[in-house]
Amino acid sequence: MKNTKRVLLFLILAFTVQINFAQSKSDDPTFVLIHGAWHGGWCWKDVKENLIKENFATYTPSLSGMGENRHNLNDSISLKTHILDIISLIVMEDLENVVLVGHSYAGSVITGVADSIPERLNKLIFLDAMLVHDGESPITSEPRSEQLKKKKIFDKKEHFDPISSTYFGVSDIEKVEWVNARLTPQPYMTFGQPLQLQHAFGNGLPMVYIACKNPQLSVLKDRSDKLKNEPGWKYLTLNTGHDAMITMPNELSVMLMELAK
Repeated sequence: MKNTKRVLLFLILAFTVQINFAQSKSDDPTFVLIHGAWHGGWCWKDVKENLIKENFATYTPSLSGMGENRHNLNDSISLKTHILDIISLIVMEDLENVVLVGHSYAGSVITGVADSIPERLNKLIFLDAMLVHDGESPITSEPRSEQLKKKKIFDKKEHFDPISSTYFGVSDIEKVEWVNARLTPQPYMTFGQPLQLQHAFGNGLPMVYIACKNPQLSVLKDRSDKLKNEPGWKYLTLNTGHDAMITMPNELSVMLMELAK
């Protein structure tokens, strides 16, 4: 009789732990932070450390051909490739309740991910990001003057060489050197391939736009400014340059954690 009671007690405890684990898994948001053009997962170093200290599971993958994957750079890497990079990560790691953050170019990436697996996502956060709609490419989403510059390179099928981090608002000399040493070419098809969506932009998920205002990139201003009073959007600002994860990691981390609540 005592043994039977012990077995029942063990089963009840095991079942309770299993329920608590399942609830914890579904209730606690997981961050997946996607870097922008020329960057890699390395750029989120400080933000990732801050989020992990607060017990948030955090992933900072480098997209195909970039960051530590630079040795795999080739002509076949496209915007679709990068979208599939993130879909595969989320599915293979069995992630749910994901706060998906896309910086700069990665605005187009997280839009594509949301179009395919919205059930695994909690929220989309566009960090000073491109807003690319169905049928547009990252190139054609930009102002006409920028389109012409990039189209010349795209038409030649040449990868886009990195731009100095000073363009992204990084001014500290040590940080400029650190970032510039890690920037890699951007696969040309990631800028030139049109985004194909099967659903409305965002696919019904809550959306946040964080605009970096000091200085603000003119190529992003026109579209992002329109979101200030746009239904379905939460619009926030940071008083720093484009690479906020480098120039203001602590403030950005706090903002992301607040948004995850």
